[in-house]
Amino acid sequence: MRCIKAIVNSFPELAGWDLFDVRGKAELPGLDYDIYISTGGPGSPHDGDGEWDRRYYEWLESIWEWNRFSGQPKKHVFFICHSFQMACKFFRIGQVTARKSTSFGTFLCHMTDAGTGDPLLQELPNPFYVADFRDWQVVQPDVERINEIGASILALEKIRPRVPLERAIMAMRFSGEIVGTQFHPEADPDGMIIHFLDPERRRKITDEHSERKYMRMMNHLGDPDKISLTYELVLPGFLYRSIRKTQQAAIPI
Repeated sequence: MRCIKAIVNSFPELAGWDLFDVRGKAELPGLDYDIYISTGGPGSPHDGDGEWDRRYYEWLESIWEWNRFSGQPKKHVFFICHSFQMACKFFRIGQVTARKSTSFGTFLCHMTDAGTGDPLLQELPNPFYVADFRDWQVVQPDVERINEIGASILALEKIRPRVPLERAIMAMRFSGEIVGTQFHPEADPDGMIIHFLDPERRRKITDEHSERKYMRMMNHLGDPDKISLTYELVLPGFLYRSIRKTQQAAIPI
């Protein structure tokens, strides 16, 4: 949340933002906003109390219907990790399943052909590095449904020739205004380095994931060509384009 706030606060045009506690207090925004960021977990995308999750899906339905039928300005949405999984459930993009093991650290991610030409990712190299922390995944994409709503898969998990498991979806464009990533584009490398240098956190990570994985992650966080690129380009780029489109839609012809 700290990282998302820092990115949002870097845009003077977004001085009037608000924060909603969806899972804690079942708080959902109305349609009087132009841009929405729906955050990550923790927890299962299948769990809910029948109140916050119901209201969340109603909010998402209202956004989708607004963009289809209500003209300008369109509502722009970015889903991250847990929210991305819930969005994939809502749109029936594919199966949301538990991973065989937790994904924790920094990993390569490969764009699809659609991803290489999409504004969300096109400024990144292919493949590119992401910060990825999850127990769940979106697999078995329903191509017919994806085509039906005009969506496209933008990125997939790293290629693992010796691992006989399907590569999960890592980024989607659900529509011209609605996108999402399984990874955490808001992950601030400098903040993460400070966070993971804590001796107790380091011990926990090395116990659960190995010293080698810990050192690889820390090296990647210090490399300006890896996680720093994702942090600087993905979410800020989405906000920049969303702001420009909203401003253009507000100008009378």
